Amino acid sequence: MPAPRALTVALAVAAAVLASLASATAQVPGAASQLVVVSARAYHDTVATLTAYDIENGLASVAFGPWKARLGYNGFAPPAGKREGDGRTPSGTFGFQFMFGSEPNPGVLFPYRRVHRYDVWDDDPASPLYNEWVDVRNNDPGTSPEPLYSRPAYEYGVVIAYNTARVPGRGSAVFIHVAVGGPTGGCVSLPRRELLALLRWLDPADAPQIEMGVRVPGPPLGATGESGVTTTGPSGPTAATSGTGAS
Repeated sequence: MPAPRALTVALAVAAAVLASLASATAQVPGAASQLVVVSARAYHDTVATLTAYDIENGLASVAFGPWKARLGYNGFAPPAGKREGDGRTPSGTFGFQFMFGSEPNPGVLFPYRRVHRYDVWDDDPASPLYNEWVDVRNNDPGTSPEPLYSRPAYEYGVVIAYNTARVPGRGSAVFIHVAVGGPTGGCVSLPRRELLALLRWLDPADAPQIEMGVRVPGPPLGATGESGVTTTGPSGPTAATSGTGAS
């Protein structure tokens, strides 16, 4: 006996929904399996906590942290609210581009660029090379570029993939770098020991991401995870410490 038309339609709709769910599930293996969360209590705060997570099957375990990190001197910008020169760290979820430093490669998995005295970051919204690394021997970096040969801040660092479309005025030169004693110009900074542990842990094969903002809840923890505790990281046991920096 043929199925009633209403039942046939319902079955077709159900099949379409299941197919859609299957398609969405298939995208999960491409998701990040490393996540860095930087969270502050309020937008004006210049101190935040940084916690790194390993993620497997949708559940997270704390790799290390929470550590104290420093933000821009005006705290976090609201989502999509970051502007050039505002002294605020952008909110949102971003990837990582590459690592760099005035010191030799400390043994990281990401591509590493050694900084020289002629290397700067173009932070001029009117420049055609806005929000890019520039070798001043070969190109014009615009007005008042950010010197990259700056110690100790840029002895080691990682470029956060913020404003990769290079929209003029939306902000540039957003890094995680070595702390130097206060808030930053819009980056995130950590003490050198913690930063090196983070840089060595980050693996481009795991598509790591960083989520930054106010009261970021972090990912769901697995049975062995416990939010807010210090755990053993790649360089041994680590304790929460104060971080400072300027960018």
